[in-house]
Amino acid sequence: MMQVRIHGRGGQGVVTAAELLSMAAFTDGRYAQAFPSFGSERMGAPVTAFCRIDERVIRTREAVTQPDVVIVQDPTLLHQVDVFGGLSTQGYVLINSTRSVEELGLDEFLNTFPHGHVCVVPAGDIGVKHMKRPIANTPLLGGFAAATGAIKIESVVSAIRQKFPGSLGARNADAAREAHDLVVSRLRDDKGVLHARAN
Repeated sequence: MMQVRIHGRGGQGVVTAAELLSMAAFTDGRYAQAFPSFGSERMGAPVTAFCRIDERVIRTREAVTQPDVVIVQDPTLLHQVDVFGGLSTQGYVLINSTRSVEELGLDEFLNTFPHGHVCVVPAGDIGVKHMKRPIANTPLLGGFAAATGAIKIESVVSAIRQKFPGSLGARNADAAREAHDLVVSRLRDDKGVLHARAN
């Protein structure tokens, strides 16, 4: 079973990201579940959402405390919330930022992760390009597909188009594809801020 925890703030589409991820997994023929965990329910407050993906029926319903993947939609949470709590050093990390792992002050911790398991993606900038707003959730799902290989980008795009019909869905799908292609190119070329090498 792959367990995913998504961190962001109210109004950033954190819950939607988990739902889209589960829809994409279902399209791939997998079992999936998605659910949120709210603190104070107000715009800008920290929000966490969870997604589980498996080949078998998922019976557990509790919050994800030992994630295989952590997605951080809002980098301001990195030093305010324990976003990496319970994450194995064999897990995956995707962060929305234009800054490097070193600039984010995370290199000491993230340098222990395997090649290709830490992705810093300018998801907000990609969102601005396609949606005129710094929407990071759909681009990060494209990055997730590229980095983990757990779902196909075509399934991500299908889920987005189902959730958001018309031009809104098309723009979100384009953003997801761009982030996916960016991560794939960085993996292939071994360039840019994508991963931290194991020591």
